[in-house]
Amino acid sequence: MEKILETLVGWAWGTPLLVAVFSVGILFTVGTGFWQFRRFGFILQNTLCKMFEKTEKGKGILTPFQAVAIAMASTVGVGNIAGVASAIAFGGPGAVFWMWICAFLGMITKMAECTLAVYFRDVEDSGETYGGPTYYMEKGLGRMKGWPKAVWIPMATLFGGGIWFTFFITMQNYTVSEAVSSVFGVPMVGVSLFYAAACYAVVLGGIRRIGKVAGALVPFMAAFYLGGGLLILLKNASQVIPAFGLIFHSAFNPTAAVGGFGGAAVAVALRTGVARSIYSNEAGWGTAPHAHSTAQVDHPIRQGMWGVFEVFVDTILVCTMTALIVIVTGEWTSGKGGATLALAAFRHGFGSLGVTVFTLGLFLFGWTTSTGYCAYYEILARHVGHWNKGLAKALTLLCKWGYPIPGVAIVLWATKYEVGSGMVWLLADLSTAVPTFINLVAIAVLSPVFFRLLKDFDAREFGKSGGKMNHLFYEDDPANRR
Repeated sequence: MEKILETLVGWAWGTPLLVAVFSVGILFTVGTGFWQFRRFGFILQNTLCKMFEKTEKGKGILTPFQAVAIAMASTVGVGNIAGVASAIAFGGPGAVFWMWICAFLGMITKMAECTLAVYFRDVEDSGETYGGPTYYMEKGLGRMKGWPKAVWIPMATLFGGGIWFTFFITMQNYTVSEAVSSVFGVPMVGVSLFYAAACYAVVLGGIRRIGKVAGALVPFMAAFYLGGGLLILLKNASQVIPAFGLIFHSAFNPTAAVGGFGGAAVAVALRTGVARSIYSNEAGWGTAPHAHSTAQVDHPIRQGMWGVFEVFVDTILVCTMTALIVIVTGEWTSGKGGATLALAAFRHGFGSLGVTVFTLGLFLFGWTTSTGYCAYYEILARHVGHWNKGLAKALTLLCKWGYPIPGVAIVLWATKYEVGSGMVWLLADLSTAVPTFINLVAIAVLSPVFFRLLKDFDAREFGKSGGKMNHLFYEDDPANRR
């Protein structure tokens, strides 16, 4: 079964998708004049420095930070810990380099998809807003020549189905249960049930409660994890520079078998690094735009900048911290994988304190990721209501009352049949491929809309000549109203 999954993942994450990931990232990077790098200081001033600003600007459900907190809750998750460890165990240290490259390009890709989600979102009579890739496929592609219903509807359906696939194949519950079980010696099933109950406590309160909980926890958990990881790196300071050297060398040269590591080709490192980067920071996957669409914001680009910030924190900071810890402690050669490898690295690096940081960090990361994803499914379900209100209601109820159940089922399956973490992570990689490819095609086609919005934003913020738009949101143009 694992060999079959490896073959499927190799095909799904083959040349076409890798080319799409890098091509779209280059398209937006070059098309904006490397905006994510030129304006990085400005981006931090308007994101990091305004995280707790509560002023409401425009229609929406959540403050800009609460919206991004949901998105960051889903991105800064188990993929940052167990996913990175698994990438190194499977593709070698070189996989980390390709995670970085994908992230640098993914910053502007995520900015584009989040901006488009805000621009094309639905605005209800109550002032609540909902949007995402299926929305901009309908309103954006649906209004363009050469994109009839026979084209964009199947795209939106496949995308939505791919995202809903993660409803059933979810890594969070399994990874947290695996780690807590190995640390405290308690049954995985018991941990899984507790985790599910913790998820219910949040998701039953809807998007507003999810946003409040994420807004309170995300800054704390990221700071806690980075602080604990920094202590381990300081303890192993002499190995940090060699670790970077190993990452760069392995990115372009096959990693030889050493210890329990079986070796990896450059192609495997590339494919694994890109796949886990997208699973972790979700740039191009199309999940985070659902949360961003609910923000109270006065310009789509202003919310899009949070996408750059997300990828930076997720991959450049948190994922890099995990990767360095796994490498400097030497545990990457142990033959372990997933949460087990990450846990061994933290234990090796700082004993019981490292285990505490790891376990608490992983639980918080997984818990907030699970609750954040519930918001995505609800927004997708609402869009289904454009065509079938009965099905939309059923999906909404399934999301609210049934979401934690598949996670428990995966734990039961894995423990009964002694399935390793490698196979479960292969399933996760497979679940990201189809929606990512479809979403990348959609945002590439809609890139002129993003470029116009960015040109307008530059004119307003930096006094650039020309480029101002009459309508900053799709619904503001009378020609677009239903």
